[in-house]
Amino acid sequence: MLPILLAAGGSAVAVAQFASGASGAAVLSLVLFVLLAGLYSPLVFPRSIGAEEARRRSAADGRPIVYWRPGCKYCLRLRLRLGRSAGRLHWVDIWRDPDGAATVRAANDGDETVPTVVVAGRPHVNPDPRWVRAQLAPPT
Repeated sequence: MLPILLAAGGSAVAVAQFASGASGAAVLSLVLFVLLAGLYSPLVFPRSIGAEEARRRSAADGRPIVYWRPGCKYCLRLRLRLGRSAGRLHWVDIWRDPDGAATVRAANDGDETVPTVVVAGRPHVNPDPRWVRAQLAPPT
């Protein structure tokens, strides 16, 4: 919802600025709001899967599971700092998967604190991205 509001709000601001003759400011505003919408969009994250599928895959390949939600600045920080390595983890959007949300609540004394990264069955809340990258097996 936030990305849609940012894009719509940016469009409204840009139209108002363009109508008042400030076309440069209108373009700059639109680009800024669209960039913010993109950053808060779930589209910048690797494709999310369900918690059950993530646990099954993680058991098979040993990759960590990241429980996240759109709009979370700490999740975005983790995602951006992981760079291309982000695709080597299993991502579960807790707003789309009730089982994932329950897993996070169980690991965080009832709170839905994200990102929660599960490595070898142990949850780690908002870990340093360098630590998460170190938990990944070398690419094959």
